[in-house]
Amino acid sequence: MTRMSGMRILPAIASVGFVLAVPILLFTTNIRFLASDTGYLEGGLRRHDAAENTGIALNELDYAVGAIVRYFEDDADTLRILVFTGGQETALFSEDETLHMEDVKGLMRTIFRANEVALGFVLAYVAATVLWAGERSGRTLAKETLAAVGAGALVGVAVGIVALVGFDGAWNQLHEILFTNDLWLLDPRTDRLIQMFPETFWAEATFIVVGMALAEAVVLVGAAGGYLWFTRPPRAEQDEPEEEATDDDEAAEDEGEEEEVADSDDDGEEAVAEVSETVEDERAEESPEDEEPTDETQLEEVDESPADEEEPEAQEAQPQPPPPQAQPPDEPNSGSI
Repeated sequence: MTRMSGMRILPAIASVGFVLAVPILLFTTNIRFLASDTGYLEGGLRRHDAAENTGIALNELDYAVGAIVRYFEDDADTLRILVFTGGQETALFSEDETLHMEDVKGLMRTIFRANEVALGFVLAYVAATVLWAGERSGRTLAKETLAAVGAGALVGVAVGIVALVGFDGAWNQLHEILFTNDLWLLDPRTDRLIQMFPETFWAEATFIVVGMALAEAVVLVGAAGGYLWFTRPPRAEQDEPEEEATDDDEAAEDEGEEEEVADSDDDGEEAVAEVSETVEDERAEESPEDEEPTDETQLEEVDESPADEEEPEAQEAQPQPPPPQAQPPDEPNSGSI
């Protein structure tokens, strides 16, 4: 019983994990894509006038963007970026900004690992379903994909609404949840990190991540819905499972009745056998053990046997009636042939 329960619980847990892993995979993939796309980051510098805000040339800021992207992927603990400004080389970020970038790197590495785990789980679940299952499990996978997309869509719509209504307050609350210090409180007048990537840039990035996730969800819905549509069973086959279930129930009931009848027959045979054994024992006790025939009995049997043998001889000795006398032949006819 415990083994059967475990065999049913594990697939259910895997199914729930798949439904959760799909939206995680979508959002973390999009975040990782934007965080690693130097072209998108360099475009953000130009859209938000980073060169004017920082007083640093765009080519120097482009170099800084490449260093930040490499920093998220490599094993360096501290981000050190030197740029030329005013004819001399200087550090791009202050000490507080550098420490905050260490926290950001830890967050980005967590997102990257979550993306890899979600991708591995989704691929393993899909492969197991395709290899072990037939048409029915494929349809189940499609339904689970629709459920996962629905869950992700709810999250995406909620994030989009929050971003539209009050992004600044939500952005600050998110930083309070994700970071254990206040190094993220930067001054737009002096801190170059927020001058390069102001809150408007992060609002745009949020909408892009959510929009990409919704577009991917539409593709998944189309694929899963199309699969369910083209693999749907005919209407007649849809009614067969109910009839088969009814037949199975009736067969199970018949088998149960036959087993009960067989058990009752066995019990009756056992009872008859016990009664017959009891009667035989009683007869054996009442009958004399050793009966020997007496002489008188033997003589009577001897006397009776000759009498029985003489009766047929007497019957044979009885006289038989005489045969009829022959009649004289008639005179011959006078005519001739």
